[in-house]
Amino acid sequence: MSVLHPASRRPGEHGILAPANRLDRWLLVVLVVLLVTCAVRYVDRHALDATGVAVLAGALVLGLAYATRGLLADRSWWPTVWVTGMVVLWGALTAVAPSFAWCAVPVAFAVLRVVPFAWAVGTVVLMTVLLTAAWQRLDSSSADGFDPVQVAGPIGVALVTVLAYRALDLESRARQDLLDRLVEAQAELAEEQHRTGALAERTRLSREIHDSVGQGLSSINLLLQAAEQAWDTQPETARDHVRTAAATARDGLDEVRRVVRDLAPADLAGDVTGTALPDALPAALRRAAEQAAPGMRVEVRVDGEPVVVPADVAAALVRTARGALANVREHAGAGRVALTLTYHLDEVVLDVRDDGRGFDPTQVRPSGTRGRGLAGIRDRAAALGGRADVESAPGEGTTVSVRFPLSNLPKEDR
Repeated sequence: MSVLHPASRRPGEHGILAPANRLDRWLLVVLVVLLVTCAVRYVDRHALDATGVAVLAGALVLGLAYATRGLLADRSWWPTVWVTGMVVLWGALTAVAPSFAWCAVPVAFAVLRVVPFAWAVGTVVLMTVLLTAAWQRLDSSSADGFDPVQVAGPIGVALVTVLAYRALDLESRARQDLLDRLVEAQAELAEEQHRTGALAERTRLSREIHDSVGQGLSSINLLLQAAEQAWDTQPETARDHVRTAAATARDGLDEVRRVVRDLAPADLAGDVTGTALPDALPAALRRAAEQAAPGMRVEVRVDGEPVVVPADVAAALVRTARGALANVREHAGAGRVALTLTYHLDEVVLDVRDDGRGFDPTQVRPSGTRGRGLAGIRDRAAALGGRADVESAPGEGTTVSVRFPLSNLPKEDR
């Protein structure tokens, strides 16, 4: 006997045995056997007069009606009408021929499949009262000799009872198996989420190291090269380059620690009380521009009234500026770079514009240095609900724009 999922419960079925769909055919088999046995007994004990013909006809109608249960399976009212008809037919047949009282067992199980528990209990109690009265009439009218109903009846009751409990047991096992599979699926989902989270964290760290520590080391290298070239002819300039390189190295060390802890850059931390200041972000961008490379002209402009932006957004803007300036230094061959921070009512926008050689954005390979930096800028913006755009063409310079919404800021901070 196969077991169907509870979702296979038909419309209008509310009984405790409703999920055990294949129990129907066994109930029908038992009912037919009992009807035939009771009909044979009745014909054997009574004359085949008009009443006898009516009894046989009633048995035939009950059997055929019992088999019609699936005709209107999609109608919610049909199961209730059907089971009511079964009980009425059985009651009328039992009132005329008490031996048909044994057929109460499959009819009662049909009631348990369709009718809600409270109504099913009441219906079965009424059937039991009628059954008891029929047995008393049957015992008082019984003659000595073999009575086939006394054999088929108990066997039918036992068989239906065993089948019903077997169906419930299989349904319980199916539910437990479904629960086990659900728990296993949840465990696999949790493991996949863990792997996805680990991959996202590795990507984030790679991006932040590329646009912070990596660019700082590149600046230190350029500063030290410049210092070496000017060491003999311009010792003071060389010392300035060395001091700047040392300061950049210290900042890089602090940046490593903050990236690992997922903190904002030091120059965005605010005043001594830890409170962020509106001018902290512009100052951090100016510092990033100064450290970009010796000799590269970077103009920093601020449009609009500065406001305090979330620390993660401010850090993303500073790291984006560093990454964009590093791309300009390494690839653009630009003579002038403009870094513009614009405060709007609902968003903050950072534009990094250079007059370099430009490139075709559709031809950038992600595996390249510049492609990796641009991909990191886009990923960082998307992770914080922002957007990054790159506009460039060969010979026409490049503009990198990053914007973040400020709709969640309190009004007093704007």
